[in-house]
Amino acid sequence: MVTKKKILIIQKVHEKGMELINNHNNFDVEVTDDTSVENLKLKLKDCDGASIRIAKLPGEVIEEAKNLKIISRHGVGYDNIDLKTAKEKDIKIAITANANAVTVAEHVMFVLLNIAKRKDLFDKTVRDGNFKDRNKLPKTIEIWKKNILIAGFGRIGRALIKRCIGFEMNVFVYDPFVNKDQIELLGGHKVESIEEAVKSMDVITLHMPLTDKTKNLVNYNLLKTMKKNCILINAARGGIIHEHDLDKALNENLIFGAAIDVFEKEPPDDNNPLLKNEKVFLSPHTAAFTEECMARMGIETIQNIIDFFDQKLDKSKIVKL
Repeated sequence: MVTKKKILIIQKVHEKGMELINNHNNFDVEVTDDTSVENLKLKLKDCDGASIRIAKLPGEVIEEAKNLKIISRHGVGYDNIDLKTAKEKDIKIAITANANAVTVAEHVMFVLLNIAKRKDLFDKTVRDGNFKDRNKLPKTIEIWKKNILIAGFGRIGRALIKRCIGFEMNVFVYDPFVNKDQIELLGGHKVESIEEAVKSMDVITLHMPLTDKTKNLVNYNLLKTMKKNCILINAARGGIIHEHDLDKALNENLIFGAAIDVFEKEPPDDNNPLLKNEKVFLSPHTAAFTEECMARMGIETIQNIIDFFDQKLDKSKIVKL
């Protein structure tokens, strides 16, 4: 008789993912929405595998999970998991590498056009009965022939470049891990220095992981070198942009506007200055929240666990620790 693997689903995934794992005879599955350290210590103690969304998985929890072999992340970021402890215990971390690229790329184009065309201001003007003031409104900007920097050229960056080229934008890419030929093949131009590149960009969109090197990468010193018509977008990880510095730069009209989908602390504190800054388009870490993407992510999260125990998990989905 085959011993069933114990799997903990931390924060329920899409019903199609749940259906996939519940129909698998080799797993004993439990779901928990209680993400407290105490509960996760208790629930993970005897588990062989787990999936997790945005909840924190600290070292003290992983340390007590004696049988844990695989953590499947519902998404592509993994800064919510204590990587050091996972590496020490030889626990594999898998990501849903294929699920959200198109969705996030669409979100970037949506917020870019929203800011460039002042959608919210124009909509409010009509609804407030001020249609006659149309000639007094500030002008919008085009994105045609404008320079855009894609900082980070993984799957999302590669999905985004196709959409930017469709709008006839000039696409530049910063990614030290991707060679020039790969970028040029897709119609982009590789830049070697992000500090130099931002000086001539009309749009900068971030798609890199949060690491010691990228934390607060976009700070006041960098922001003040950007063009005054620049639009800054972060749908990657909170902490890459120094939020107080961004607020200051916007208030000083150093850049045109920004779109922030991710925050250093989620949910952000009530006193986060960006919450009151009207030059920022904010969303609650929902760049990938389409019905289609949630289904794909739920399925891929679970499939990664199944494939791991079947010894056929795609190595490109395993995080290098």
